[in-house]
Amino acid sequence: MWIVKLGGSLANTEDLQSWLGVLACFGGGRVIIVPGGGPFANQVRRAQELWSFDDRAAHKMALLAMEQYGLMMTGIRADLKPAGSLEALEAVLGKAGVAVWMPSAMTADNPEIPQSWDLTSDSLAAWLANKMKASMLMLVKSIHTGETDVSALKLSDRGWVDPLFPAMTAQGSYETRFLANNQSDLMERMLLTGMSAGTLVRTGLPGGVLSKVKQRETRKPHSHHG
Repeated sequence: MWIVKLGGSLANTEDLQSWLGVLACFGGGRVIIVPGGGPFANQVRRAQELWSFDDRAAHKMALLAMEQYGLMMTGIRADLKPAGSLEALEAVLGKAGVAVWMPSAMTADNPEIPQSWDLTSDSLAAWLANKMKASMLMLVKSIHTGETDVSALKLSDRGWVDPLFPAMTAQGSYETRFLANNQSDLMERMLLTGMSAGTLVRTGLPGGVLSKVKQRETRKPHSHHG
């Protein structure tokens, strides 16, 4: 089973249609889409800057922003099915469907999930991959790494994933990869043939790094639920 996180940066591009088409047509029974926050989460950030409400409220609003993006996806493709629990996700896959995760019910008040901007949809996708015992976590963003492999720590340092992503992925046994927004054709080939594509993300954490990652929780990342 694969978790495919579609970045919010795709929300206003034609690439989104291509990705949804590939996943709906070739991912039946094995793909769960995790929506980023995109323009919906950006609005949460702007509102917080204006009104200075706390990160706990912003976190819950950003989860709902992910759901808005996800509902948009299911509106674009009626064959994509929203699901907000492990049982609902498994039910969609069991009927050979492709699920779009609605995260708020599972995560809004979950003590495993920090309520801050240091955790975005990237780490939430990794958390879900852990819960679902996925074999693949694919991040899709409007970024071309130009690399065959890269560490999760380096992605975090660049601001391409959130600060908690390295620790979250280190807990999983799945393969983590990175594809750019215009590489849906590679995803199609992966689903059809089992070939490997994109940038491999190295997710192991060397000794002492986990505590360093946790110390970063006071720093706000460049991206947010995106």
